[in-house]
Amino acid sequence: MARINESAFGNTPFQKLLGHNKEVMVAWSHLGKILERDGLLASQLKEQVRRTLAQKNGCEYCKAKGKPEPNMFNEKISVAVGFAEVFLQQKGDISNSSFEILQEFFSEAEISELCAFITFTTAQQYFGAILSLEPSLEGGEE
Repeated sequence: MARINESAFGNTPFQKLLGHNKEVMVAWSHLGKILERDGLLASQLKEQVRRTLAQKNGCEYCKAKGKPEPNMFNEKISVAVGFAEVFLQQKGDISNSSFEILQEFFSEAEISELCAFITFTTAQQYFGAILSLEPSLEGGEE
């Protein structure tokens, strides 16, 4: 059970916790949808990064959506997931050599999108962890 009660606003357990401030919930959900969809980076790549982050960011709700699926990895997904793992270990203190590897596979715009996705997803997962958000029977999205 979450540490606070769900609000009346939102469609998922995550949104209902954010829904105590409806404006934040709406803006947060909007940004999440933008970052999760196909952009410069494929949503499939981002989903594998999200799954990787979820395993160590402490949100049981997020972990319940699945572990990374290495059988889905291609070269770009492998590099992006590897970068996410470095981020998890270094807590943002990323070496230049890690960025040099990214630059071999991704454009600057793609790197910007990947970093925005990683940090936003981490914020979502920390929010769930702090409030002890548990998996629901119906699943749901952030």
